[in-house]
Amino acid sequence: MPARRGWEGGEHELPAEHAVASRRRPFLPEGGGRVTGLAFKARILEPDDMRRAITRIAHEIVERNKGAHDLALVGVHTRGIPLAERIATRLTELEGHEVLSGKLDITLYRDDLSEVGLQPVVRRTEVPFDVARKRVVLVDDVIYTGRTARAALDALIDLGRPASIQLAVMVDRGHRELPIRADYVGKNLPTSASEVVKVKLEETDGSDGVELWERRA
Repeated sequence: MPARRGWEGGEHELPAEHAVASRRRPFLPEGGGRVTGLAFKARILEPDDMRRAITRIAHEIVERNKGAHDLALVGVHTRGIPLAERIATRLTELEGHEVLSGKLDITLYRDDLSEVGLQPVVRRTEVPFDVARKRVVLVDDVIYTGRTARAALDALIDLGRPASIQLAVMVDRGHRELPIRADYVGKNLPTSASEVVKVKLEETDGSDGVELWERRA
């Protein structure tokens, strides 16, 4: 079985047929189909909570990597991109030199239940730097099954051979289907399969916050 690079720099062994199948089979939420109705349940994070979470993640990245030298952030479309830019800005302030950021568009292959894709493909990559020998931090808003993170991991490795790949998310809602975990988490939020986590950002939604909604068939 071929070995795949893990988030911790270790190795996850996955059957070759799994790697092929994961690229061609559609990803559907449990129960299948699109979300037909949502009911608001709770406000999980307020703007100040998110600001503090971003600051904490930036400090944890600096501590873990002993600075920000050769560090780069790559955000996953949509909300992972402004999150990556915010963290990069905070890292630049902390370390006194610019931290690079890039973008991956995997909008057809999302972990959240409100966006259902036809197949796991990366639509567009905007990484204006060489990832070789860099410590890359992937940034997304929510991690759920882990399949979006897996697609992003594959896309990054196709660009070169980073020194390491780490994962930062604002919310980890559990229910992993792959052996992938986030290195940096703003909020661990246990959820049921019928719930939807909505991360809202000023850049995309006009305000910051994290909300929990209930899916209705």
